[in-house]
Amino acid sequence: MVLQIQPPTQPEVIYPDSDGQPVANNTIQFGWIVEIKQNIEWLFADDPNVFVAGDLFWYPLEGRNKIVNAPDVMVVLGRPKGDRLCYQQWKEEGVAPQVVFEILSPSNTQTEMDKKLLFYDRYGVEEYYIYDPDRNNLRAWLRGEDGLDVIPLMEDWVSPRLKIRFAPLPVGLQLYRPDGERFLTYTEISRNAEQERQRAEQERQRAEQERQRAELAEQARRDAIPRLLQMDLSIEQIAQALGLSVEEVRLLAQE
Repeated sequence: MVLQIQPPTQPEVIYPDSDGQPVANNTIQFGWIVEIKQNIEWLFADDPNVFVAGDLFWYPLEGRNKIVNAPDVMVVLGRPKGDRLCYQQWKEEGVAPQVVFEILSPSNTQTEMDKKLLFYDRYGVEEYYIYDPDRNNLRAWLRGEDGLDVIPLMEDWVSPRLKIRFAPLPVGLQLYRPDGERFLTYTEISRNAEQERQRAEQERQRAEQERQRAELAEQARRDAIPRLLQMDLSIEQIAQALGLSVEEVRLLAQE
């Protein structure tokens, strides 16, 4: 009798979706992460195949759960929208995030950022943007033939992938949509939505008031016809006085 030796089973690889660290270290960093993520989501709201995430673990290699990074914001064109615990690239048809943003905080070290640059260069990021809000400093890299190359001048730079424009100003970085509208904060988006809601409500009320005025005017004309007939005015005279056709007056008089 020949015994079949079963090969040892490979232990299941666990891909954690959190490292227990906060999304941001301060309100300034968090505000920038939210603003960039939400505005890009808004920009591609009608495209079902653009996935945007903030502080999501990205695993580029199957079985290598130690090779991971969590960009502050990442954009993946060509992958469907939807919730994910983490971005496992081999389950996403091998598509790597094309655009990555990092917002610096005082706790970020140069060594840490050098490792991030190496990671994004090695695993296929096409555009990499770092913004330091404390120093109002923007740096960026664009993939060339040999990897990520520094973009020397960022003033009015337009992202090849997203078509958004970067405008570093003395008061801070400003980003613009392809239609020229600037990126808005969540507060500004909410305020604009509330103003639009109020404008729509005012328009509805004006339309309702106009409808009521028209109904009252119509009723007044109806009520006037019998009185005018009693005054021996002709159908033609009544029609001229009320701004109605002769046929309309005859129909109303019969009601």
